[in-house]
Amino acid sequence: MTTTETDIHDPQPYVTDAEHGDTWTAMLGDSCERLAEVDNASIDLSVYSPPFASLFTYSPSDRDLGNCRDSDEFMVHYKFIVDEVLRVTKPGRLSVVHCQQLTTQKGRDGAVGLKDFRGELIKVHVDAGWIFHGEVTIDKDPQAQAIRTKATSLMFQTLNRDSASSRPALADYLLMFRKPGENAVPIKPECDNNTWIEWARPIWYGIRETNTLNTTVAREDADERHICPLQLDLIERVVRLWSNPGETVLTPFLGIGSEVHTAVRLGRRGIGCELKPSYWRTAVDNLRALDEQMSLPSLFDAAP
Repeated sequence: MTTTETDIHDPQPYVTDAEHGDTWTAMLGDSCERLAEVDNASIDLSVYSPPFASLFTYSPSDRDLGNCRDSDEFMVHYKFIVDEVLRVTKPGRLSVVHCQQLTTQKGRDGAVGLKDFRGELIKVHVDAGWIFHGEVTIDKDPQAQAIRTKATSLMFQTLNRDSASSRPALADYLLMFRKPGENAVPIKPECDNNTWIEWARPIWYGIRETNTLNTTVAREDADERHICPLQLDLIERVVRLWSNPGETVLTPFLGIGSEVHTAVRLGRRGIGCELKPSYWRTAVDNLRALDEQMSLPSLFDAAP
């Protein structure tokens, strides 16, 4: 059932809704509130990418974490999500958080450099009671990043003029946090030993940056500068390594549905929350299309 709430601080009304499939639930609304509807210790794995503080604007809503004034305010609000994910996660199970270091600007921050967003995320999780369990660095293409971000520190002209102003490309990170307690159901990873050796390396290579769900239909006119769904092969590795078939995977930032879509495709259940109606509707459409695709008989089913 759709509900609408008017908030004088928001340029758009706050709307809640929910859609369900046989193996997924997509909740529209503020994760800080909607996660309260998820039962204690009912989630086997969470995987998501939080809004990167004030780096990207996803919507004009005051409820959007990406619209915080600074990183300190962001962490205060984000802690509500961290606490709720801890509450709903089963003991001994993992929350996997995707992030990137943030750049600073001379006009805003006093100097061009980097901010340790990764370190701040680790701290807020540990302070909330999570155990920092491990991390993965994800290799990135510096030329592709230079083209996409227009970062002068990655340009050839900067390198050739004065390499003191150049820097490597920004890697992505997967931060792994474990809820204290004993895991009651052992996880049997869906990979052989050779694959595990590759995936157990501290750096993941071969993650295709373009392997994402389509974002075009989720965009609206000039209401966000950026939309960045996680790569599907990255999510697949996480789901196959740290959950069992039939278990439940959560994302508090559903976006267009990438994490839940991958979980369902791999035989899990999925739950996601999303604040922005256009993203949420696209996620629902993507999940409905996946349900239809998975219900079609295969050639082997049709064989006599």
